[in-house]
Amino acid sequence: MHFLFCLRRLLSFRPFVALTPWLAAGFIALALSGCAAPVSSPTSNVAVRLDDTPRIAVMSAFEPELTLLLKQLQGPARHRLNGIDFTTGTLQGKPVVLFLSGISMVNASMNTQLALDRFHITHIVFSGIAGGVNPALNIGDVAVPAQWSQYLEVLMARETGPGQFTIPPRMEAQTLAPFGMLHPRPVETRTAANPTPVRKFWFEVDPKMLDVARGLGKVELNHCNAGVCLINKPQLMVGGNGVSGQAFVDNAAFRKYAFKTFEANVLDMETAAVGMVAYSNGVPYIAFRSLSDLAGGGKEANEMVTFMNIAADNSAKVLLAFLSAWK
Repeated sequence: MHFLFCLRRLLSFRPFVALTPWLAAGFIALALSGCAAPVSSPTSNVAVRLDDTPRIAVMSAFEPELTLLLKQLQGPARHRLNGIDFTTGTLQGKPVVLFLSGISMVNASMNTQLALDRFHITHIVFSGIAGGVNPALNIGDVAVPAQWSQYLEVLMARETGPGQFTIPPRMEAQTLAPFGMLHPRPVETRTAANPTPVRKFWFEVDPKMLDVARGLGKVELNHCNAGVCLINKPQLMVGGNGVSGQAFVDNAAFRKYAFKTFEANVLDMETAAVGMVAYSNGVPYIAFRSLSDLAGGGKEANEMVTFMNIAADNSAKVLLAFLSAWK
């Protein structure tokens, strides 16, 4: 039909009737060559790997979190994809690729998958800062949660009265307490091994990696940086929960809610997204998060800018100790 339509349009073109027969034939052949139905060339869905060495992906959200790790990297080689620098080398004798996830959930998801597609990733480790929600933790402490979830994967319920909210009929919500209109929900996931959709709320870290983290013992963590010092000596806490979302939280009420409802030690803006991508691809992961602030729980203004460098280095130190112990 596409060919006949083109031929009909050609014959109706007025100057065509004035051509000599041999010119008309040539004109027809040339014109109809562009009228053929489009042919799609086969393409491969498999991305070309930039490096075939089995490596641990070492991720941070933004530059200050990766500074100490890049300084320790041996034999660095840089690759750039979609504006992101992926630097291969060795850390603590382990082949790694270092890169920034970018801040927030979509960036973290996108760049985690990019790394998995273009490098031979065996495990994922994340190092970075976070807001503390567990009152037992202080700024500078490092948390290594056993599982992560998305606190902003929610249903925003209809307000049906002062302070009263109703979920629409047949809409599923997690059996966790809401924060006003915000009702936590699981997210639908698929994997290559199980393409049937499964609704999942928590994304567990790899149990073997968590065991290694539990066995680290004492790690010397920074107490001061550039003249800024902490009141409490930093400690390492392994286990418990972490939550992530597309918000920088500096709100005392939500901090209390996150601790009570999710039993969370920390909250950040990337790890649960990385955990979901890792789960979908069947790749083990773990995250090390050091408290740069108290997510609104402090008496004064938010503390992140003041203590960010101490927290970032402490997280990196625990990650380096983990890599040394990892077999």
